Amino acid sequence: MRILISNDDGYQAKGIKQLAESLSEIADIIIVAPNENKSAASSSLTLGKPLKPIQIEHNIYAIDATPSDCVHLALCGFIKESIDLVVTGINFGPNLGDDVIYSGTVAGAIEGRFIGLPSIAISLASFECEHFETAGAIAKQLVAQIDKAPLSYNTIMNVNVPDVPLSKIKGIKSTRLGNRHQSSPSIQDENNPSLFWIGENGQEADNGEGTDFHAIANNFVSVTPLQIDLTKYSEVKKVSDWLEDLDY
Repeated sequence: MRILISNDDGYQAKGIKQLAESLSEIADIIIVAPNENKSAASSSLTLGKPLKPIQIEHNIYAIDATPSDCVHLALCGFIKESIDLVVTGINFGPNLGDDVIYSGTVAGAIEGRFIGLPSIAISLASFECEHFETAGAIAKQLVAQIDKAPLSYNTIMNVNVPDVPLSKIKGIKSTRLGNRHQSSPSIQDENNPSLFWIGENGQEADNGEGTDFHAIANNFVSVTPLQIDLTKYSEVKKVSDWLEDLDY
């Protein structure tokens, strides 16, 4: 198995180094990642300028680009070897609930799915991030399982790992995304009132049993299968009826 690894924290981040170390025990790996932190880049692609991959070491490349750029270029451009799986992370911080909309780590995995490969996004679900080795061990287990029982090509797995020693992990659960309350208000800069800082994420709203929030709070690894189709099928007929009042 050959795995493409990327992230949104940059190729020098501790998380991606741990991920590469863990997965190299069971697969061939190629790292293509941003040259610096590109967190919250979502699925943005750079279209207004060319991008230049820089080889750092054997099978390690850095690009001044977003995570989606990195995965796209690797799979559709300069990496000539065939790739079997895309794994992004290990993200510094959680990607739970609504976070997946903004996450560059999840976006990198989504880009892999667009290119036709099963993909995993893995995050260490705290902002202290002391136990990357735990997330590395979980990633290794999940990849080994995919090797035995492959996922469908259009599946994205969003994985969050509690920031605890591996011995404290109670298990691995299949979950759904929870959601948050509205974000905190933007913050006006004290030194320059014309500047504003984006406010913090809202607090957990839907965090009941079965959600990714609940799993992490109880020291379970959360594995949430994601899809790209955002169509709200339950509303299609209602919108059709609503449109009948228009003169078209």
